[in-house]
Amino acid sequence: MENKTAQLANGVEEIMDIYGNMLFRMCLIRLGNANDAEDAVQETMIKYVQKNPYFKDAEHQKAWLIRVASNKCKDIIRLKNKHLTVNIDEINEFTKDRSGSDIISALMTLPDKYKTVLILHYVEGYDVRTIANAIGRTSSAVKMRLQKGRKLLAEAYRKEWI
Repeated sequence: MENKTAQLANGVEEIMDIYGNMLFRMCLIRLGNANDAEDAVQETMIKYVQKNPYFKDAEHQKAWLIRVASNKCKDIIRLKNKHLTVNIDEINEFTKDRSGSDIISALMTLPDKYKTVLILHYVEGYDVRTIANAIGRTSSAVKMRLQKGRKLLAEAYRKEWI
C-alpha cells in the first residue's frame, strides 16, 4: 500500500511540474484571485488522486485536467454567487508579459465561455482541436467562440481607452 501511495504522490508531483502553472494561470484568470485559483488546482489534483484515471496519451491527460479545472472554477464561481472583483495587480504578477495588463483587464470582463477559449488558445498556445476536446465542444464551436471572443475583447479594450 505504501508503494502505491508513493507512486501516486510522484504522479501528482509530475503532473504539477508539467501542467501546474498552466492550470493555475487558467484558473487565476477565470476566478480573479490567487487563493481561489490555488483551491481549484488543488481540487483538480484531489480528483485526479481519487479517480486515478487511465489516459490514452498525454493529450488526453491534459484535456482531462483542463476540463476538471474548468469545472472546479465553475463550482467556485457558483458558490460565491456574487459579482467578482478582480485585483489586476495580482493577475499581472502571474502573467508572462507585463505589458499586456490593459488587455488582461479587458479579458476579465468577458463571459467565461469566451475567456476560457481565448486563454487556452492565445495564452497557452493550444490548437482548436485540443481546446474542443478539453472543454467538450466541437471544433466549430471553439472557432466561433474565438471569433466572438476576439470581437468582445476588442470592444472591451476600446472602452478602456475612451
